[in-house]
Amino acid sequence: MFDFHMHSTVSCDGHDCPAKMIAAAQKAGLREICFTDHVDDDPLGDSSSLQYRLEDYEAAYSRLTAPDLKLRFGMEFGMLANNTAFAAQRTRERNYDFIIGSVHFADNVDVYFPEYWEGKTVFQAERIYLQTILDCVTAHDDFDVLGHLTFLSKARRHPTHIPICLEDHREVVTEIMKVLVSKGKGMEINTSGVDRCGAYLPAPEYLRLFKELGGKIVTVGSDAHDAKRVGQYCHEACRIVQDIFGYVCTFENREPIFHKL
Repeated sequence: MFDFHMHSTVSCDGHDCPAKMIAAAQKAGLREICFTDHVDDDPLGDSSSLQYRLEDYEAAYSRLTAPDLKLRFGMEFGMLANNTAFAAQRTRERNYDFIIGSVHFADNVDVYFPEYWEGKTVFQAERIYLQTILDCVTAHDDFDVLGHLTFLSKARRHPTHIPICLEDHREVVTEIMKVLVSKGKGMEINTSGVDRCGAYLPAPEYLRLFKELGGKIVTVGSDAHDAKRVGQYCHEACRIVQDIFGYVCTFENREPIFHKL
């Protein structure tokens, strides 16, 4: 199986080196993985600590090999509505296999932390976050899939950790997906919410809607930041994707590869 979202110590918040992540992937019986380290852009502060340096990336990955495991190398880019030029710069700095476009900031703050939640109901926090995603996917072209659409559900300071209900926000979610479809972009099913908020990010009903709207590209990723999470719930996520699409995608040189399940 596949895990196309993981972070080694190349990322600012990664805990294990690439070799340890690879060993964990082999132990989990994975066929192919992609390192997708963070390049985030703080809208109000110094972003240098949120972005890997290209020289560190190359030093970590340029000579890596792994028996019986296909290695791909990508990036998770933190989209803001106004950082499209920065995205173009970073995505063109090397020949990446895969770019995840994610949204980690809304209302100019990191949604994972308490400041975002101050003065908002859960519904308001969800709607602002989803509207920010819509603004970002509309503005950006330099990504391959939208990462963890319902990321907010697992935020550390979420007051309930109840997954975002599709029916509460169907209109804006539909608009997000229509933009993705029109641009030929895909969606990720991210497994990191299963033990944090009791749901995949996003849940299967979102993927069904994406398919109904014409979406074709779907990837699976654990969002592992340490070796023990590599491949976590990815086999189960592939079964969900099999039921909905019949295949799962990986990427090479920014082009999707469709694997029948």
